Amino acid sequence: MRTYIERSATRALTPTGGFLRGFGYSLNPYTGCAFGDGGGCPFCYVRALPVARAHPGRWGGWVIAKTNLPELLERELTALDHRGRLAGATIFMSSATDPYQGIERRARLTRRALEAFVRHPPRRVVIQTRSPMIERDIDLISRLEERAIASITLETNDDSVRRAITPTSPAVARRLTTIRRLRTAGIFTQVAISPMLPNDPQRFADLVEGVADRVIVDTYFDGDGAGGRRSLALGIGDLYQRLGYADWFKPGVERELMAAMRARLGDRRVLFSREGFNAI
Repeated sequence: MRTYIERSATRALTPTGGFLRGFGYSLNPYTGCAFGDGGGCPFCYVRALPVARAHPGRWGGWVIAKTNLPELLERELTALDHRGRLAGATIFMSSATDPYQGIERRARLTRRALEAFVRHPPRRVVIQTRSPMIERDIDLISRLEERAIASITLETNDDSVRRAITPTSPAVARRLTTIRRLRTAGIFTQVAISPMLPNDPQRFADLVEGVADRVIVDTYFDGDGAGGRRSLALGIGDLYQRLGYADWFKPGVERELMAAMRARLGDRRVLFSREGFNAI
């Protein structure tokens, strides 16, 4: 059984850098990630970071809700505004968790954060998630207009691959429905193929052509912040070997997908790895 914990945080916005150097701040309403339970998302580098030891037990078996985050965020956004820095602020939500954990239905921390952004709009907010729950907040995200990017993780077009590698994530078709609904609502919608899992490049490009404003392709070797060493340490190479996907775990394997995507969407709408995520 998953454990949900409520704790107070000391700050809402954390200055960022490194992979997300194009952003000023990250915002994580939760610590831990239920999508990592039951073998889900084995590639997630966060499970190997100190934050994964914020509570005893296996990664994915617990989630901490930062109960005072909306109040902290309100104060911090107000302070940025008073210093004349809010209009240029760029915020990534979230870098170390998914902002739409199951407990979000009750806790509403992400929704209350979006309400704060509507009251105090920064230059850009990226909402990064794999959860269809984001549809609940289309009303608020729409009010942010060009300041918001909805970035939906979709690592493959093949649901059998999804079931084999990240079985706790929503089905491919369900996420495509979410992407379509966001874009129909006028929200700038980004498909984050991160990390790229085994796929059919032509079919994948066909699927996203009509639903995404932009696509970002990322890999184990370019996106884990350590040239693939983190992914190797997490056992992804061994996992791919067992599943018969060994040919997909090597540098450069993304080139066919990149070419297919660019043929459909054009070069400007298909970006790669760090440069793509920082194109805000």
